[in-house]
Amino acid sequence: MSNFKIPSIPPTTNKTIRFPNDVIESIEKAIKGKDCTFSAFVIAAVRAALEELKAEGQ
Repeated sequence: MSNFKIPSIPPTTNKTIRFPNDVIESIEKAIKGKDCTFSAFVIAAVRAALEELKAEGQ
C-alpha cells in the first residue's frame, strides 16, 4: 500500500490588481496550450522575483 496523502490547498486571499493590457497579452501568449492558469503564472513570477530580491539582500 502506498503512502498517498491528499494534498491540501494553501490558504489564499483574493486581491484585485490591474495589469497593463500588453502584460496580460504576453502572459496569455506564454501560457497558451500549457497546463497553467493566469494566476499560477503570476504567483510563480512573483515568487521568483521575491527570491531574487532576497538573494540580493533586499
